[in-house]
Amino acid sequence: MSTTLNADPAELAKFSELAHRWWDMDSEFRPLHMINPLRLDWIQSMCPLAKLRALDVGCGGGILADSVARMGAEVLGIDLSTKALKVAQLHALEAETPNIAYREVSVEALAAEVPGSFDVVSCMEMLEHVPDPASVVRACADLVKPGGWVFFSTINRNPKSFLFAIVGAEYVLNMLPRGTHEYAKMIRPSELAAYCRHAGLDVQQTSGMEYNPLTKHYSLSNDTSVNYLFATRKSL
Repeated sequence: MSTTLNADPAELAKFSELAHRWWDMDSEFRPLHMINPLRLDWIQSMCPLAKLRALDVGCGGGILADSVARMGAEVLGIDLSTKALKVAQLHALEAETPNIAYREVSVEALAAEVPGSFDVVSCMEMLEHVPDPASVVRACADLVKPGGWVFFSTINRNPKSFLFAIVGAEYVLNMLPRGTHEYAKMIRPSELAAYCRHAGLDVQQTSGMEYNPLTKHYSLSNDTSVNYLFATRKSL
């Protein structure tokens, strides 16, 4: 029986075209490199990563996955972009990153294959790029062990986020390629909270992420009106 893949071919093509630039700190992926230490520290503050089994869903070129491995976790990064995964694998070889592997597989397929296999699952900046984000949340919940952590980050859907994340970031500041985000695919925190609740994930903490165009720095805050993060735990 065939199943529909929960991925947008146009989205995969878009990121595949840029794959060779993932580890160029001055490329379109510069914002990911800038926010990566914030994301990593936030995860580590709640879930010390050393000796844990970690999964990074929608890992792209491996920016977060590589950092998690360097914190002492055993990491699997998964994505559906063949080119991005090749870049991630090449970087891991060149940087001699320990305890990291990559696979081209959907999160739903992996959940059916190895449920309850990970201590911590991250899914960052991905939910706003898939046709069915609730399906991704359910699969992440299925993949984590009871009591394990699942971390999400995505973009709110409101006039301010349209102005900042699309008009500002893509057209005014040119921080991201035009067309990176679609307003209709953005997700309100209340919607993500409902997806988590239905998947058996309890929201433990939320945080906003803000960008200051004057200092060109990102910081965590209580303002979830544009970029935001969820820390959730699977019910025991």
